[in-house]
Amino acid sequence: MATPIDDVIEHLVAGIVEHPDDVDVRAKQGRRGELFEVRVHPEDLGKVIGRQGRTATAIRKVVNAVAGKG
Repeated sequence: MATPIDDVIEHLVAGIVEHPDDVDVRAKQGRRGELFEVRVHPEDLGKVIGRQGRTATAIRKVVNAVAGKG
């Protein structure tokens, strides 16, 4: 079952890719807490990462703000 954070990530990523139906977000438990795995169409990978990882960093910051983490 999707959590609200999964939905936020999926919404953000689907808004910037060419193939929004191929966006898949899964939550996993890691040693440092919850980890979200985002899968997209291979052609959209660069858009999600962004130049020097800026888009991925921005998504991470928004998700942390929504989740209430500093």
